[in-house]
Amino acid sequence: MTDKKTALVISAHAADFVWRAGGAIALHQQRGYEVTIVCLSYGERGESAKLWKQGATLEEVKAARRVEAEAAAQALDAHDIQFFDLGDYPLELDRDAKFRLVDVIRAVQPSFMLSHSLYDPYNTDHMYATKVAMECRMIAQAWGHNPGEKVLGAPQLYLFEPHQTEQMGWKPDVFLDITEVWDKKRAAIECMAGQEHLWAYYTNVAENRGNHFRRNSGGQAGGRNARYAEGFQSIYPRTVDEL
Repeated sequence: MTDKKTALVISAHAADFVWRAGGAIALHQQRGYEVTIVCLSYGERGESAKLWKQGATLEEVKAARRVEAEAAAQALDAHDIQFFDLGDYPLELDRDAKFRLVDVIRAVQPSFMLSHSLYDPYNTDHMYATKVAMECRMIAQAWGHNPGEKVLGAPQLYLFEPHQTEQMGWKPDVFLDITEVWDKKRAAIECMAGQEHLWAYYTNVAENRGNHFRRNSGGQAGGRNARYAEGFQSIYPRTVDEL
């Protein structure tokens, strides 16, 4: 038996984990977790316009996005980052690719998982990644899948914030104070040179969620003075001994 604490982030594209869960990654690493990131694609077709405008080839775009993602993961002190290179727009996983993800889930044995919102009409890759995350979580729990392996327990799946929140039906029920690791998240954000137009936007999101953390932790009656936070929506019931 081991007391190792772990977490798993399933990111549709190579930059998604940075904008939406970079603080959670850095904070949990700092608190002794081993956080593994899986990028299902590089986001080479649909999320790399700057590189295409510069005349890059497909392989050059993928290589550049990989370098950015690896640098961002290092800035966040992530334990591991893996690239499945499954293509994007559309992102698709066949049975073998799903089983590959199940293998990662079982190997990591995450205490919790992170992925995208359930609905995203602007980027169906995102909601597809979460559909796959839920399916592979289910398979990883099945005793009949590769009998003899350690099966998965019941890790919570947290959905991180989508880009146009109001359009996605995403309703946060958890706010995480990331103030103490904000410098790491900002450094990771600045690794994403291919999407520089999003840097200020996601800084503003973190500031707004910091306000929501303050209000929901007590507000003027004594709430924690969080400057930056991330919001998440939990999928499964949480089992507790006290509230």
